[in-house]
Amino acid sequence: MKWVLSNLDTIGDDTVAHLAIAIPPIIVAFLLSIPIGWLVVRLRRPGARRVSSGVGGGIVTVAGLLYAVPSLPLFIALPGLLGTGLQDPVNVVIGLTLYGLALMVRSTVDGLGSVDAATTSAATAMGYSGAQRFFRVDLPLAGPVLLAGLRVVSVSTISLTTVGAVLGIQSLGSLFTDGIGRNIPEEIVAGVVMVLVLAFAIDGLLVLLGRVVMPWTRRSAPSKRAARRVLQSAEVTS
Repeated sequence: MKWVLSNLDTIGDDTVAHLAIAIPPIIVAFLLSIPIGWLVVRLRRPGARRVSSGVGGGIVTVAGLLYAVPSLPLFIALPGLLGTGLQDPVNVVIGLTLYGLALMVRSTVDGLGSVDAATTSAATAMGYSGAQRFFRVDLPLAGPVLLAGLRVVSVSTISLTTVGAVLGIQSLGSLFTDGIGRNIPEEIVAGVVMVLVLAFAIDGLLVLLGRVVMPWTRRSAPSKRAARRVLQSAEVTS
């Protein structure tokens, strides 16, 4: 505890550096997963050709395999592919984005694929274009599944960001490497606690954001009734 009180500035700097690396991959992975998930769902829609369905399944498989790549070798290999320095934070950001996509693409496909066909047909009958139906009906109804996937991505990204410290990139992982090198257990414990605090804090913020953006999920209700509310709210705003 004495070490922590004496090094609050160091902990604060490492926390800020950690967030600066971890937040962009979470956002980018989420944004990229939406068009990829939409494409996969279209390729795998009922009546699609077997080749198209196979391509859609292949995209999900390849995305999932990205998560099987060990993080440290990936962070070391990326500088050679990108032409960046070994200690450039952009390597970790890109690597974490790939890991985020590996998790988020499947969640997006599951969420968009779970939208009731009768609901989308009703939206089409109401005169919605494809884009209007996607943003006003499909995406809101897939929201809870997308949020669940985003929460997993955020926790995973916050954790994996610490690996970059092995390459000398500042983050909360620096407390691990420095604490091990100088044999200061308090510093290691402080790093672990701060990573957990960040993970819980971001997860809590995402839950609150979900309640604000998707108020219809606050109460448990049958999916058809939820779909009807989404359609009604979309009709009012159109």
